[in-house]
Parts: sequence; structure tokens; C-alpha cells
Amino acid sequence: MPDATDRDEIYRESLALHARHHGKLEIRPKVPLRNGDDIARAYAPGVEEVCRRIVKNRDLAYRYTLKANTIAIVTDGSAVLGLGNIGGLAAIPVMEGKAILFREFAGIDAFPICFENYETDFVDQVRNIAPVFGGINLEDIAAPKCFEVEDALQDIGIPVMHDDQHGTAVVVLAALLNACRVTGRKYEDLNIVVCGAGAAGYSITRLLKCIGYDPLVCTMVHEITVCDTQGIIHRRREGLYRNKYKFILSEETNRAGKTGSLADAMVGADVVIGVSAPGIITQDMIRSMNKDPIVFAMANPVPEIWPDAATEAGAAVVGTGRSDFPNQINNVLAFPGIFRGALDACATRISDEMKVAAAHAIAGCVKKPHRSHILPSILDRSVTKAVAAAVAQAAESSGCRRAI
Repeated sequence: MPDATDRDEIYRESLALHARHHGKLEIRPKVPLRNGDDIARAYAPGVEEVCRRIVKNRDLAYRYTLKANTIAIVTDGSAVLGLGNIGGLAAIPVMEGKAILFREFAGIDAFPICFENYETDFVDQVRNIAPVFGGINLEDIAAPKCFEVEDALQDIGIPVMHDDQHGTAVVVLAALLNACRVTGRKYEDLNIVVCGAGAAGYSITRLLKCIGYDPLVCTMVHEITVCDTQGIIHRRREGLYRNKYKFILSEETNRAGKTGSLADAMVGADVVIGVSAPGIITQDMIRSMNKDPIVFAMANPVPEIWPDAATEAGAAVVGTGRSDFPNQINNVLAFPGIFRGALDACATRISDEMKVAAAHAIAGCVKKPHRSHILPSILDRSVTKAVAAAVAQAAESSGCRRAI
């Protein structure tokens, strides 16, 4: 269990850090301004010619401006970490933190764009700020709005990705590929239970089941059963028409038509993936699964089941979202490299091929996986390079690279 004293100390130190520096980001010039000639080249009149070139060829913004290496981290503050709907202002510290991760791991300049109380014009607002950025990372937006916003922004000519969805799904796929190597399972034979049907659960299910993905680049697991707070999602469940995305899951998963609770879903499963709430998976549920099950309990800070309890109940491989246990399943393994590769390719969007390539690149960074080591460390800087190279190549092969 986490030590409350240690957590309180981290809170105190974090408050002092943020107060001392007034946040975690600053903007610095890349060019000197020592004299009038420097100003004439960096600003007027020299900059006029740069503007004229971009007017003639809009893609030259990637050559002459910060667009080539800058993304926006966009949120409305409606689903921030475990804090819920705290609004855009209170979300700034989290978005600043995400921005420094982009800088440290991928050399990307990222800037928080935090909206407050967005309504129906949120998509238009994001669309209107897009010209200055080479990509947009949607962050901490509650479901189902996160799906709607991402879908509506796919035509703006730059990559737009909701990291809580796709970053999580990519890392889960990578972890699952290596967990299969450890347990001797075939990926395509897996019977999986996904606990949680929000942003992460929806996208994990879509990627592992290849829902909406090109079958030529996506390998589908045998079956997935998705559970939410009401139990198993199935075609005959009342009220699904009110939620388009759960309706999609009901149509594309659970072919056997199972009904009942999470406990019912887990009987005979090979894998359970938790992106839901603390403490909702019991040891008896683990014991009801197939021999040597794979357990990813990713609720944070308290997982669906603690790793030692899962292992004691028979789990062969256990992963969590925490850094103090083996097999941390963390988006930091994915999003810096995905956006680095997308920016390097001046990509118009993030394709199926790019996401799948990222997952395989992450898995490939662990040469000899074992039950306590199925993913590389989030501090391993070589992961970002491997993911970026794979994503840039996939952007080329999938027709998303912009020729500059």
C-alpha cells in the first residue's frame, strides 16, 4: 500500500517547486538580439520576405517557423488525472508537466492551451489555433466528448491525438505483445476482459480488436468482453442507444453475448485490463481466469488489484500504472515518440499504421522480456528514438508524410 507520509511529503515539495519557479515552462529566443542588424533579420523588415514566401506556399511554415517542432496540449479540464472536472485553470500544472515531458524526452516544444467551460464551439476554437502548431495533443477531456472532439479535428491537416485514448492503447498493446512472449500465448488467441469503457477502455478495445483499423496493419485478438459500472456490455442491454461509443463496443465485442458482472466476465479469460477504479478486482476473480493469466491493473494511484495480491492468486504477469512496481504501463513510453515521428514527417495526421508501429517499437525495446520486465523504463531515452523512427517510416508508407 502507498505510504501516506511519503505522499504528503511529495505534495509539499511539489507546491514549493511550483511556487519557486512560478510554473515549469518558459519561452526563450533561438536567435540573438544584440544589435539593430539582428532585429532587422529576426523581425522587421527581414521577416516580411519570410511571410511572403509562406503566403505563396503554406507548407514553408514548416521550414521557416516554430510550427515544425511545436504542439499544443489542449484540454478543457474535464477529466484531469484522478481529480475529475476541475476546469482549465486548475489543469495548467498538469499540462505544464506534460509539456516538459515532451521537451525532455522528444525535444518538442509543447505549450498548454487550457480552455474553461467549453461548449459546442470548442472544436472551432481548437481549429482556429491550429495554424501555429505542427500537432495537437488532446489531454484530459472527459468521455464521450473526447471522442467527438478528436473525430471532428481529423481534417485540419496536422496530427490530432487524444493521448488518454491512443497513447494508453499503444502501450497496452506493446505490453501485451511481450506478455504473450513470457507466457507462451499466441496474441491472436487471447480472450480479454477490459474493465472500464471510458476514453482508455474504448481505445484499448478498438486497437486490440482492430475496430476501425486497417486489417492489413492490425492483428485482432480472439475476443474482448468490456465491462463498465453496470457490468458486461452486451447487445441486449437497455440504454446503450444513449451512448454511441458503448453501442459500438456492444456490436463489435462479446460475440458470445455474455451478461452479468465483471466477475462473470473474467471466468476463463486470459487477460484482464483495468482502466477503471481502485480495488474492484479480487483474488477470486483472478483464480477464475485461465492458468497463468495476464493482469494489467492500471487505475492510479490505487490499482484495481495490488500486484502482490494478483501474483498470489496466480497471475503470471502483472502490470500497473505506478512507477514503484515492475511493468509500469505509462503513456510516456508512447506520446513523445509518436509526436516526434509525426513532426519529423511533417505528417498530416496520425494513421493506424503509425500507432501500430509505435506499439511494436516499444515492445521491441525489450529484447528478452520476463514476468517483471515486459516494458522498457519510462526513463530510457532510446525508446523515444525507436518509436519516432518507426512512426516516421509508417507515416511515409501510409501516405501521411508531407513533402516540404
